[in-house]
Formats: sequence, C-alpha cells, structure tokens
Amino acid sequence: MKQFTNGFIGNRVLKLNVGFLIASGSGHIHDTEFDVPAVRVADDVDLLYLRGPLRLSRTKEGILVQGLLKVGVNDDCYRCLDSVDYELTLDLEELYAYPNPANLEFFLTDDGMLDLAPLIRAEALIADAGGALCRPDCQGLCPQCGVNRNHQVCDCVEPDIDPRLAKLKQLLDP
Repeated sequence: MKQFTNGFIGNRVLKLNVGFLIASGSGHIHDTEFDVPAVRVADDVDLLYLRGPLRLSRTKEGILVQGLLKVGVNDDCYRCLDSVDYELTLDLEELYAYPNPANLEFFLTDDGMLDLAPLIRAEALIADAGGALCRPDCQGLCPQCGVNRNHQVCDCVEPDIDPRLAKLKQLLDP
C-alpha cells in the first residue's frame, strides 16, 4: 500500500469490489471486518484508525451498507486548542444504488466498485460536529492575554462586569 509522508494510507482501502454481490441477486449478504490503520478518507478528513463490522446486503435497488465502525480522530480542543485524540462511533446505514440513477451521491460504478470514503467522510464530520474537549475541567485560553490556563497561570485582571448583568454574576458566586 502506498503511504503518504504524513503516515496516512490512501483511501483506496475504502473501495470495495462488490461485483460478486451484484451477480448473486437479491437477498445475498456479505459480512466483513474493517481494521484499517491511519487513513486519509478525504483531503479534509484523516482518521487514526477505522475498525468494526460491516454488512453488505444485496437488494433489488443495489447494495445496503450497514455497520458500526469505531474511528480514531485527532482534533484541537475547542477551549484551549491543545491536540487531542479520541474515538467516535459511526453508525452506518446507506443504500448504494445499482444501476446508478442520475444525481445520487451513493452509487455503484458499472465495474461493481463501492466507494465508502464519501459515506465515512460525511458521517465522521457529523459525529465530530460537537468538537473535541481535551478534558472535562479544561480551563481554556485567557480572553485577555491568550495563555493556556491548563499549563500556566496568567496575571490578567477579570474584566469589569456590565452593571446590567451584575445580578446574574451573583447567582454564580457561592
């Protein structure tokens, strides 16, 4: 397999030849297990790993893809911008049409190839939409000087509170 200089392999491992399922007719099932190391799914999505079961079922409309995949993601903490690795679970269920009607996103090519990369990219972006948090008690960045409060203490003074919101501040104080 070709490896990129950054250690990620190409997304060719996500292209499956399902010609045997197309030829088998409706009702046939093929189960497979994914265990892929660091893979570049798309230009904007790199996964540290991709693991889990995948079921391919032949229907009269095409191939139904179902799976529960665990993916490793490296992202920046949305509070302090530290790098953090974490795991997401992707619950896949998508019908890849065959033959390809016009303007569908998920379809089988005429040579029987099924490309999982667009589906995994879309599901990973949706699952990661909430962002990453390095730890539950992350203190984030100081709004005045920008120092990471998890690593060092800053000498900034708390900003004055808008007098209209002073009563709300009292509710937060113990």
